[in-house]
Amino acid sequence: MNAEKLLIQAKESCQKRGARFTLAREQVFKLLTQHSGAVGAYDLLDELKLIDPSAKPATIYRALDFLSKQGFVHKIESLNAFVMCHHFSECNHPVQLLICDTCGHVEEIQSSNLDLALRSMADATGFTISHQIVEAHGACQSCS
Repeated sequence: MNAEKLLIQAKESCQKRGARFTLAREQVFKLLTQHSGAVGAYDLLDELKLIDPSAKPATIYRALDFLSKQGFVHKIESLNAFVMCHHFSECNHPVQLLICDTCGHVEEIQSSNLDLALRSMADATGFTISHQIVEAHGACQSCS
């Protein structure tokens, strides 16, 4: 999906939820759409400063927190980086990421079998999952 369509979809989603899609949030969203792989907060800050020289780390972190809570981006914990979710209309879906350690490409997959297995194991121990991100590192087809 192209960046403009994603932006329209995000604005509509925020409007339905009563969430404010501020200029700073929109700018960070647009920067994220330009990356096919994961990008760190400080790399985004450097890019944002080209648009808004007064941008500070707090600007990026607040925007990323908002975008993450809205389901527009996912945080890749193992890389301390962020990646755009291209199907965020499916709110609250389990996040499963394939991360290429060679080229940095990140592919989001959805396996209901994996989600079901994880939830079953959690239920068996009395654990309640509130948030799920499964990260698998390796090599993509291009780098294999």
